[in-house]
Amino acid sequence: MKLTTKGRFAVTAMIDLGLHHGSGPVTLAEISGRQKISLSYLEQLFGKLRRNHLVESVRGPGGGYHLARDMGEMTVADIILAVDEPIDATQCGGKENCREGEKCLTHDLWAALNDRIFEYLRSVTLRQLVESQKAKEAARETGAAQIHDMRATVNKRATPVSA
Repeated sequence: MKLTTKGRFAVTAMIDLGLHHGSGPVTLAEISGRQKISLSYLEQLFGKLRRNHLVESVRGPGGGYHLARDMGEMTVADIILAVDEPIDATQCGGKENCREGEKCLTHDLWAALNDRIFEYLRSVTLRQLVESQKAKEAARETGAAQIHDMRATVNKRATPVSA
């Protein structure tokens, strides 16, 4: 199974939206700038996300998008399926007509893989992804602060004392 750019970008944009949840509507231009995703591509994705009730749009000055549901109720599978991303490793799209109209020898293997992938993607919520990202950002900030403190300590020790 290959997850296309559409699915990857949709999940990335939703994590970004989740990270800024509670601070008012977020514009697609802001997401585009932070995540380096084409604005026109985001417009297409968010149209699908809105139609599938994962995001809501706010029109007018100060408008943008916000989450339509609680992050704990949205799964990665919901996001990927909302943008029409197929979760299918079979050659036939699950129709069992892989080889000249007949089911191929490996169809059941790939169908079982689809089930496992889908099961996993349904088990991961947007909340989990957002909290994980916040923890990584906090760790980076803590690490940067520690490096800054170490440099300051080293610089104090290296400064010659004048008599």
